[in-house]
Amino acid sequence: MVNPMRQWWRQGEPWIWLNAAAVAVCVLMILGLLMLISARGMSHFWPRPVLQVEYQQRDGGTVRFLGEVTDREQVPAQILRDNGEAVPEDVLQVERLLLKTGNRKLTGKDFNWLLEPRIMAVDMPADAMVVERHEWGNFYGFLLDILQDGQRQHLQGEALTEALKAKVELAQTLYEQIKHIEKVEIGGINYEMERLRLKKRRHELDGTLTSEVLQQLAEEKKVLDARYAELEKARNVLLEKSNHDALLFRTADGREVTLPTKVVVRYYQPNTMGFGQKVRHYFVKLWEFVSDEPREANTEGGIFPAIFGTVIMVIIMSIIVTPFGVVAAVYLREYAHQGLLVRIIRIAVNNLAGVPSIVYGVFGLGFFVYAIGGTIDQLFFPEALPAPTFGTGGLLWASLTLALLTLPVVIVSTEEGLSRIPKAIREGSLALGATKAETLWRTVLPMASPAMMTGMILAVARAAGEVAPLMLVGVVKLAPTLPLDGNAPFLHLDRKFMHLGFHIYDVGFQSPNVEAARPLVYATAFLLVVVIVALNLLAIYIRNRLRERYRSLEQH
Repeated sequence: MVNPMRQWWRQGEPWIWLNAAAVAVCVLMILGLLMLISARGMSHFWPRPVLQVEYQQRDGGTVRFLGEVTDREQVPAQILRDNGEAVPEDVLQVERLLLKTGNRKLTGKDFNWLLEPRIMAVDMPADAMVVERHEWGNFYGFLLDILQDGQRQHLQGEALTEALKAKVELAQTLYEQIKHIEKVEIGGINYEMERLRLKKRRHELDGTLTSEVLQQLAEEKKVLDARYAELEKARNVLLEKSNHDALLFRTADGREVTLPTKVVVRYYQPNTMGFGQKVRHYFVKLWEFVSDEPREANTEGGIFPAIFGTVIMVIIMSIIVTPFGVVAAVYLREYAHQGLLVRIIRIAVNNLAGVPSIVYGVFGLGFFVYAIGGTIDQLFFPEALPAPTFGTGGLLWASLTLALLTLPVVIVSTEEGLSRIPKAIREGSLALGATKAETLWRTVLPMASPAMMTGMILAVARAAGEVAPLMLVGVVKLAPTLPLDGNAPFLHLDRKFMHLGFHIYDVGFQSPNVEAARPLVYATAFLLVVVIVALNLLAIYIRNRLRERYRSLEQH
């Protein structure tokens, strides 16, 4: 009689269960990590209560702080004793709070660590106000009055609240109008003026700079100058309007501070907000995060340029890598003689998939940027030299570099899909009079399209999260303009761009304000995962549709 336990071991079922358990543990770890990232990142946008803390200093004096508690931690008491703190010997751990006090322009820092034993009193004043600004971070204080042309209006209660709302809304409207004029309209004129300068330089190099050409260029420039003068006049009028109003605040330490309304992004009083108001505030902040531009060295505002740059780079990379990968796989599987040379090529392709990504970045910098880009500048953009056009990092070279990095994945996946198509289907197509090319184009490639999409899914998943090669071939900390705008040729492949992965690195490791940047690292990381998942789900949906379409043909 065969021992059931021994038979169970011989059949290999323990290893199947062990493998399943390992996969389950990995999935749980990934889900736990995503939950941690989402909790740390998404909670950043929820309005916290503002505390007024009376704190005892080392010299015995007291100081008042106003701010939000952003973190708590336990500190070994011995470390504090070594630093001169009077901590009883029987105390092992001391709690300290990280209070975001803002007002960096006044105090030089946004955060203060407060030891719990030194906190003498804590209050939650109802009139404490948080003001988010375009510069210098948050401001915490108590609103005293409205200033108009430097004169106090002596408003109180509902009148003060209504006046504050009206003045801030007017300032925000003026700010958006000024921003539109500067970035869109004046930016477009500057773009056209640069085009005229390059056009003139091109005629000089070609020896065709005649008086007629000079007159035509002068007339075009005259029109642009007139339009620029009108826009500058309109902008100055708006700037003058935005300088009339200001807000008078009192800080926790009793100082009176004047804030121009033009620097205010939003204001709120979290200690008096109801649950519904907090939910509305949360989603407003969340929308700002995904739709606005960054400010304050990427520690405030939104990350829309990074989202846009990531998505458009992945799309361009997919457009480039898919045809090249499919053509290479078709040649290796359908046309090449299956000998030693093809086996060597397949080994090389498989090995390329394991090359570190930074190596691709160095290759892209040397080959694409310096060699090809420099040659393109010499041949087609000599008027712009010595300033490079394509001879520097940009969207095109970043997309090509990542296309080269993900090419082995697409080749291998497409080859596997081609190898699974039954030989009888090819022979049946040829027997009906189709040529080999027609058989390949009309029958084989459509049936192998799910495998091609699988390769593209894997390519997108890897390319969207890569950072190291992009640092060498086009990504930057802050791109003033998007690669896609209203100026011809509309899609500017030579421009540098922002990327979510590099944004995480920059905010997390290069930020001058680490404590303020920490929540945004989690939020941006979670958003990067969401973008990658969204791109993959779209590709999976297309693949499944193609698979269902050709499943019946595969069965026959």
